[in-house]
Amino acid sequence: MLPAYISHPDCLKHTMGEQHPESPERIGAINDMLLIKGLLDFMQPFDAPLASEKQLAQAHSLLHIHTMAALSPVDGSVQVDPDTSMNPHTYRAALRAAGAAVLAVDLVLGKGAGSAFCNVRPPGHHAEHNAAGGFCFFNNVAVGIRHALNVHGLERVALVDFDVHHGNGSEDILHGDERVLMCSIFEDKIYPFCGNQPRGPNMLNVALPARSGGDVMRAAVSAQWLPALERFRPQLIVVSAGFDGHRDDDMGNLGLVEADYAWLTKQIVAVAQRHCQGRIVSCLEGGYELSSLARSAAAHVKVLLGLDD
Repeated sequence: MLPAYISHPDCLKHTMGEQHPESPERIGAINDMLLIKGLLDFMQPFDAPLASEKQLAQAHSLLHIHTMAALSPVDGSVQVDPDTSMNPHTYRAALRAAGAAVLAVDLVLGKGAGSAFCNVRPPGHHAEHNAAGGFCFFNNVAVGIRHALNVHGLERVALVDFDVHHGNGSEDILHGDERVLMCSIFEDKIYPFCGNQPRGPNMLNVALPARSGGDVMRAAVSAQWLPALERFRPQLIVVSAGFDGHRDDDMGNLGLVEADYAWLTKQIVAVAQRHCQGRIVSCLEGGYELSSLARSAAAHVKVLLGLDD
């Protein structure tokens, strides 16, 4: 079973202005790097479907879903928060991004693919049950996780979020759900300025000081994440794959490099191999400096493919 590579041209049509860091070029930069390195030769390509209202409603209120649809402009743009806006193509792109996570879960659990990487945007981990924000409209990973739990009947799903920003939206949706263990590592005292106090016993939030570097990140993951994941014994691991903690990306200041993302992915793969037949669904979140984003995503995917040795 070749791993799945899920994307869609609609994800390129959502724009929030020429100077906005969350740009369509992010998708192309990753795709080009995976192509150049020959990694796409080892993956099955799939077009992301549109998530249905029923699928979205597993993570979001109907009010939020209908509000996003109603805000979608015929032309021009509509501001959702100071950093987040919609153009006429945003709503459809957001449906594709959430639909990619659903398809990835279906493929991985249905044995159509051993793992999946979703190269989609807009990202999702800041989208809360009833609110958009932080460049996000629907919470892609939360939609996928609830699909795995409620439709496929899994009992334990782990969410691993290594974006430089805490996934407040994922925590808002999933806290208190005993079927989910969320492990989040992020830079302290930056947007969204929360996460230090977990909202539920199933939330393992690790805030790192600025300029921590890879050694501190690795030590924290080894000491806190890995024992918790071993105890939880997930049947599926879903990844919020944000690469904005890279030292070249000015959206954060953790000072990570490609080797750190490769190491982190190796730990995730090892847990997946021990407990869930290697089943991993990875969805793109942050990463805004195009070169470091592409290199880091390729390092992540290479490990997912088992080609890192």
